Amino acid sequence: MKRTALIQKHVDLNAKIVSFAGYEMPVQYSGVNLEHEAVRNKLGIFDVSHMGEFIVSGKKALALIQYATSNDASKLFPGKIQYSCLPNRQNGIVDDLLVYRLEEEKFMLVVNASNMGKDWAWLLELNEIFHADLEDVSLGTSLMAVQGPLASKALQSLCSVNLSEMEYYTFQITEFAGVKDVIVSATGYTGAGGFELYCENEDAEQIWDAVMLAGAEYGIVPAGLAARDTLRLEMGFCLYGNDINEHISPNEAGLGWITKYSKVFVNAEDLLLEKLNKPTRRLVGFEMVDRGIPRKDYKIVDAEGNEIGFVTSGTQSPSLKKAIGMGYVKPEFTAPDTNIFVEIRDKNVLAKVCKLPFYTS
Repeated sequence: MKRTALIQKHVDLNAKIVSFAGYEMPVQYSGVNLEHEAVRNKLGIFDVSHMGEFIVSGKKALALIQYATSNDASKLFPGKIQYSCLPNRQNGIVDDLLVYRLEEEKFMLVVNASNMGKDWAWLLELNEIFHADLEDVSLGTSLMAVQGPLASKALQSLCSVNLSEMEYYTFQITEFAGVKDVIVSATGYTGAGGFELYCENEDAEQIWDAVMLAGAEYGIVPAGLAARDTLRLEMGFCLYGNDINEHISPNEAGLGWITKYSKVFVNAEDLLLEKLNKPTRRLVGFEMVDRGIPRKDYKIVDAEGNEIGFVTSGTQSPSLKKAIGMGYVKPEFTAPDTNIFVEIRDKNVLAKVCKLPFYTS
């Protein structure tokens, strides 16, 4: 099992440590609901150093990224970030990721921890055509997410960048908490606003301590993977391995907005054909009308009990005080307010399709 550079911080804070994506990671500290509400209303800090970071550079860097990813990376400029995915050749998704344009010919790809090895092998295979320079810097990089509506106020004393004026999905490389060359990124996976901080492993504890100290008067709490999951689900954000995978297409997952057919990329022709013919299933959000919590792989059925899909994510929403979920259903069941039923312990429990996100501030 791998450990992040912040493992001792989590142990000292009495976090519950679990195995996740090959790492020992904190799943919770004070409790999922308390951490969730702190991030929604104030701020929290997550250690997400298990994520992978690949550097793609050289004259062929953009060409490789354009072919490997579904979104149009040519639109990026240094300081700008893009959400994208890596399509495979079977109408599925190798991974979803963030693309950072660090310099004109230098990019950083941020990938999911559980997919690091697979993603690296895939990029190496595709790069046989392009010969860009690839470097895996994952093991030497720490990543902290400081999320919540008070994040910019809490962090402002730690850097000279005007955080309140940073646009969503942009970043700056700056001195932060006395550490040089920190990537301060206006991104996150919670929908609560805030920043992600990339640094070298040896600087991680210094930054963590500075953030905790600066955030104390704003009510900062350390938050774990469990709260991260409930927060992202309230926003309708996809989780790889649940809502998207090797067998689900971007069209089915509602990710057409990051799939640009104005360029050539892996499997573009087949994905465009699927889009034109319309997918046979679509990802929807739903809330439970009757009592019950939906869980991954539960069946979704119609009023007559016919199977029409399956649940991919579900939880009891701490913000909304109701059970919510996402899942794939046949196209005729995707309209908001459509009644569907989730099979929970051999009972068909009523739910209602709804628009995403579930939570709006």
